[in-house]
Amino acid sequence: MKTLIIEDETAAAVNLRALLSEVEPSIEVIEVLESVAESVDYLRSNPMPELIFMDIHLADGDSFKIFKHVDVQCPIIFTTAYDQYALEAFKVNSIDYLLKPIAEEDLRRSLEKLRRLSAPEREAAIERTKTMADEPRQIQQNVFLVQVRDRIRPLRADEVAYFYTSEERVTAHTFTGETFSIDRTLEALSGVLNEVDFYRANRQFIIARKALKDISVWFGSRLALNLSVETPERIIISKARVPKFKKWLTEAE
Repeated sequence: MKTLIIEDETAAAVNLRALLSEVEPSIEVIEVLESVAESVDYLRSNPMPELIFMDIHLADGDSFKIFKHVDVQCPIIFTTAYDQYALEAFKVNSIDYLLKPIAEEDLRRSLEKLRRLSAPEREAAIERTKTMADEPRQIQQNVFLVQVRDRIRPLRADEVAYFYTSEERVTAHTFTGETFSIDRTLEALSGVLNEVDFYRANRQFIIARKALKDISVWFGSRLALNLSVETPERIIISKARVPKFKKWLTEAE
């Protein structure tokens, strides 16, 4: 079965590909794509695969945008790391969904479910999946897969004190002092993190609300944020962003 993986987290893609080779050796992964734009280009210029594993939020946006540009005519199995509210839509409208980090038994179950479907049932599921592209949704990612040497570790968003970028590398820093590389830009992270719990302070930092210890008044009507953990540089809120930051602080539920 010729299969496409659409996934922008390298560790997640590597894990899924390895699991597929163990669970169903007859599956041939023909390509791993990382973005909406890359997926649209590929699907427009290549034969339709027989199956797609698709993450929901990619580096350049919601993967449902793919359906607005391409008539996808194959089953989709979603791979997700989102909350239960979002999962309900996947459960009703798609062939199946897999919650990351993906377990071998769950992957077996999804493939078996796909095999049991009749041709009309597959077609109906494909059509339902396409309708999801027009449904408004707010999808939040609560788990990130990070690679630690030769292992993959699920990192919960509530473990992270701040995300930091330097020299085109993004790292997540936990409350316990651990640091992990993240296969996302800060812009992409801003789109999937809970806006109540996390705030984009400047070009270098996204901070967790519960990591904020206190605030210093800084030069030029700016603010300096002091966290409960050490940071590689001072976190400055520009004068222009101060009103928005104060609003974020006071509107917490």
